[in-house]
Amino acid sequence: MEEQKEKKKQVMSSEAMEKISERLSCLENLYFPRALQSTATLPSQRKQIFRDLLSRDVPLFLERYGSELISDELGEFDSMKDDYEVNWHLKRLRSIMSPTSEELRMRSVTVKNRRRAYLDKLVYDGHYFSEDAMREREPYLHHEYVGKFQDQSSRGMARPGERWSETLMRRCEEAELVAKIRGEQQRMGVPERDWVLNFLNLFQSYTCKITRHLSQPDISDDGVASDPARESQESSLSAEELEDRMNQFTYIMQQKFLLGEDHEHLDYTKIDNDETLDDHWMREANIDAEERYFADD
Repeated sequence: MEEQKEKKKQVMSSEAMEKISERLSCLENLYFPRALQSTATLPSQRKQIFRDLLSRDVPLFLERYGSELISDELGEFDSMKDDYEVNWHLKRLRSIMSPTSEELRMRSVTVKNRRRAYLDKLVYDGHYFSEDAMREREPYLHHEYVGKFQDQSSRGMARPGERWSETLMRRCEEAELVAKIRGEQQRMGVPERDWVLNFLNLFQSYTCKITRHLSQPDISDDGVASDPARESQESSLSAEELEDRMNQFTYIMQQKFLLGEDHEHLDYTKIDNDETLDDHWMREANIDAEERYFADD
């Protein structure tokens, strides 16, 4: 008799199952195991899947779909709190819905550590923080730190082993980046004589370098006098100085990523909720602790 009461106590009402399953069935892009994906295309099919799972395995339902529940719906599971797994999921989900100040602080620390771990992966991969990729994301910032000290005309030249179609595509992309830099320079009130050369000027300047006379300024297609002395001064950085500016630019781009400013290029939700990244930063923290320990000795 007592066993039957306990079993009855830990079963959700049919009405609650119906309401929860009905609402979730209208949501798109929910997870379904591969074996069920072909039978989860219609709301009615999804509703039946939710009903079956609620009747069969509540902890698994909360694990898969608990984050989609609202507060009132979560309360329907309170009658099953004596079940250890159910109670664990309820506490976890409620801490996400209404976190305490300490939970918010710990969450902030966790997010920072996971982003730092993902940053290490991006750096190791070598593409996201390559100069070309960073310049594509922040063309004006790149120009101010390193671009204006580089030979801009070479960016439009054909590269060894590059097909003509690839060269044309790259030139179109280059023209767009130069237009973005100019637009930002105008917005920032940069004097017109300091604007980056437009796409046609990039090739003209390449040939002008051969015949340029330092005593006579050239006139660009825009009708703006270009000062060879100023251009020479801009491109006179040593390799060490240019490397230092590149390091500064890279540091700023990495900080932008850590602060969440790369949301146009990355899905921070996936990064911040990726528990597998915890292993990475914990391993790094242990290495740092070991190094400090031996340094103290």
